Amino acid sequence: MADLYIVGTGPGEIGKMTVEAVEALRKCSTIAGYTVYCDLLKEYFPDKNYISSAMKQEKERCIMALKNAEKEDTAMVCSGDAGVYALAGLILEIKKNNNVNIKIIPGVTAALSGGALLGAPLGHDFAVISLSDILTPYDVIEKRLKCAAMGDFAICIYNPSSKKRKDYLKKACEILLEYKKPDTVCGVVKNIGRNEETKLILTLKELKYYEADMFTTVFVGNSNTYVKDGYIITPRGYII
Repeated sequence: MADLYIVGTGPGEIGKMTVEAVEALRKCSTIAGYTVYCDLLKEYFPDKNYISSAMKQEKERCIMALKNAEKEDTAMVCSGDAGVYALAGLILEIKKNNNVNIKIIPGVTAALSGGALLGAPLGHDFAVISLSDILTPYDVIEKRLKCAAMGDFAICIYNPSSKKRKDYLKKACEILLEYKKPDTVCGVVKNIGRNEETKLILTLKELKYYEADMFTTVFVGNSNTYVKDGYIITPRGYII
């Protein structure tokens, strides 16, 4: 019986992958994944066979990976963590036979890798919310934003904007501003772990007009979040 490794590769740079993830990728003959993620890995694993497909072909990609894993060890790669807005759940849902052994390898999700660049914005209770409405109805996203803001959670926002959703981050900020102060500390990170990596600290009022894209991760602080020496800190409450 062959293995299908569902591997979280973090931002895609080998230094930010776990040792377990790198070992799994080295072991497998074939790597499957979204085209962009596969292209990032070819620099580090040039001798592998690659199965790739475009956005919105996730189910087809999982089926191909499962079929390939019936004959040889295969890795399905996911950006960040394999179980956070990724394909571990989908593969487990559609798997129909016991000819493939599933092994899930965790990775560093953007909330953690992006948070590390900004300091410690998620030092206390936090919520992670995606603004993509491809699989989640927008009214559900609005409700989750309101509830997180009402609970004074620090918030990490995934998929803040795209060509079809240019104003979604602005809409999200308008919802958050109903419960959070305009000067709430926020941060944005683009292209985590890549050459074009950038970061910025700004207020919630300023964030409303920030132009984000699908490679941007957004952080919104709670009522106690502050900036010190260029780092965002959401204190846990330790006595200093």
